[in-house]
Amino acid sequence: MLQQDGKHPYGTTLIPWARGKPMAWDVTVPDTFAESHLGHTAREPGVAANKASASKVIKYDALSTTHFFPVAVETAGAWNQLSVELIQELGRCITVVTGDTRETAFQFQRLSIALQRGTAIAFLSTLTPSNMP
Repeated sequence: MLQQDGKHPYGTTLIPWARGKPMAWDVTVPDTFAESHLGHTAREPGVAANKASASKVIKYDALSTTHFFPVAVETAGAWNQLSVELIQELGRCITVVTGDTRETAFQFQRLSIALQRGTAIAFLSTLTPSNMP
């Protein structure tokens, strides 16, 4: 999975995902309010996530032996479409095993909480004793 330039996706499956190929994914969380995104994200939600997703697809284009899924979620909560489709499919697979039709909703809730925690940690790390309330 390691490319010639040393880049590798965040994770891969050990068993085939579809058509005999494993799945690989890489996660990115672009800042919705970054100066570089704000002009676009203020007009349309998800622009930064879609842009980050497209960059991931290009970055891992050489991984032709896997089904690659870019997972991009903006700090304000907007998901790119491929991420939504992946989580929905994972939810369906878990539902087949557990029989609980709420599995997809549970996955989105778990990931949304993880995003909120990560955003809070990133924000708090920017504070110094002199600018804390």
